[in-house]
Amino acid sequence: MTDPLPMPLDVRLMNLTTALLATGLVLACVAAALWWVLRNPAFAIRQIVVTGDTAHHSAASLRATVMPRLAGNFFTLDLAATQAAFQSVPWVRKAVVQREFPGRLNVTLEEHVAVGHWGEEGDHLVNRYGEVFEATADEPGERELPALRGPEGQAGTVLEMYRLLNPLLEPLGAEIAELTLQGRGNWRAELDGGAVIELGHGAPAELAARLRQFAGTVKEVAARHQRPVAAVEAADLRHVGGYALRLRGVGTVRPDAQPTAPRR
Repeated sequence: MTDPLPMPLDVRLMNLTTALLATGLVLACVAAALWWVLRNPAFAIRQIVVTGDTAHHSAASLRATVMPRLAGNFFTLDLAATQAAFQSVPWVRKAVVQREFPGRLNVTLEEHVAVGHWGEEGDHLVNRYGEVFEATADEPGERELPALRGPEGQAGTVLEMYRLLNPLLEPLGAEIAELTLQGRGNWRAELDGGAVIELGHGAPAELAARLRQFAGTVKEVAARHQRPVAAVEAADLRHVGGYALRLRGVGTVRPDAQPTAPRR
C-alpha cells in the first residue's frame, strides 16, 4: 500500500489563510454584536425601583440624586459603584442593588436609625449599631436625642454604657441628656434636669452599682434638707459606699461616704 502524497505547501498555506480569515470574520461579528448591545439604547437603565427604608428621602428624590452618577447600561453598569452612590446619600446605611432585564434596577435601602448625637459639637449622629454617620437631624425626636461624647472610635462603647445606665434613673423620672467618656476612662453624665453626675471610672457593673445606689437614695437625702430631687445640681459618685451631693442652696456629703484612693 502506498503512502498518501504530502499536501503541497501552497495548499496548506491557503487552508491556513482561509481558517484565519474565517476566525477573524467570526470574531469581528461577535465584536460588532457586542458593540451593538452595549450601545443600543434599548438596554439603557430606564427605571430605578427603590424599596425599604425611605423615611428621610422619597424614592423620587433618591433617583434624582443618584441617576446622574450612573454610567453604562444594563450590561455595563458597575453595581458596586451604584451601591456606593446610594450609600453616599445622607441617612442611607446600606443599599442592595440588583438588575432586572432589560433596563430596570431594584434598590433596597436600609436607613440609619439615630439613637444619639456624637462629638463635641454634636454635628454627627450615632446609630443603634454604634456607627457614626453624618446627617442632619430634621425630626423633633431626632433633635432631642442624647448627646454622646468620647474619644474617636469609642462611639459604640459610649452607646453601650448609655443603654446600661439610663434605665437605672427611672425611679427619679430622669434620663441622661449627655454622657461623656473623658480622659483616663472617667465617665460623666448630665441629666435632663441639668444635674451633673460624676461616675468615675471602672467596669460597667461598678458604674451601674454606683448609679443604682444614687437613684435609690437621693430622694431621701434631698428630703432631709427640704429639697425635691429636682434641686440636685451635682453628685460625685466616686466615693466608697456613698456619694457627695450638691443641692441648690445646700452642700452635703452622705455620712457613710469615704473618698476613694486615687487611681493611676
